Amino acid sequence: MMATKTKEVKVTPSEMTSDKITEMFMHYCLDNSKRPESVYLFSKHIGISEKDFYNHFASLDSLEKSVFVSFHKLATRLILQSDEMALAGFKENLLTYYYTFFEILTANRSYVVFALKSDKNRLNSVLKLKEFRSHFKQYISEESQGYLKVKSERIRKVQQDALEEGAWIQFLITLKFWLDDESLGFEKTDLFIEKSIRATFDLIDTTPLESVIDFGKFLIKEKLK
Repeated sequence: MMATKTKEVKVTPSEMTSDKITEMFMHYCLDNSKRPESVYLFSKHIGISEKDFYNHFASLDSLEKSVFVSFHKLATRLILQSDEMALAGFKENLLTYYYTFFEILTANRSYVVFALKSDKNRLNSVLKLKEFRSHFKQYISEESQGYLKVKSERIRKVQQDALEEGAWIQFLITLKFWLDDESLGFEKTDLFIEKSIRATFDLIDTTPLESVIDFGKFLIKEKLK
């Protein structure tokens, strides 16, 4: 069967931004059910030169990794637009970040599923999140400043590293839950976020574990369905 030729999309120099190229990359992947085969072919498809492409990205791999970074930057921009968030604590900010980020993922679910579930090699899927991971951990580091009340600098450093790495693991678990979520409006993911964040902070604060138990019951209930 002859492949259907994809209509080339042109952009003007004024539209030539990293975000625009990223958007076109996502559309190309979904329209063709595959990644572009080369920088040359992709550049030709969107009507730019290879030189123009390399002014924004070093390779197709770096472009692909930038997609989730762009989602992260959009989420943080949206959060900063809220005056209320400037007065909120770490827990409230993290909840808002999760809800905002996963709303963005939902708006781009077709691409996210393509990027993370179409590749049978799980390592490749994780590598696509490599650059985002750095930005995410930096965000956690900035938002959690002053949250850990430990006098010893050495102990605080260990706890801070554990907090950032734990937040990343929690994010990956939430992402997996969202990818598998078939509830209307992904309402179960919203509930997962609420319960998991609350349980995490209860563990950090060493307060009563009702929320941890509640979160455990929620996970068991979902797995038994």
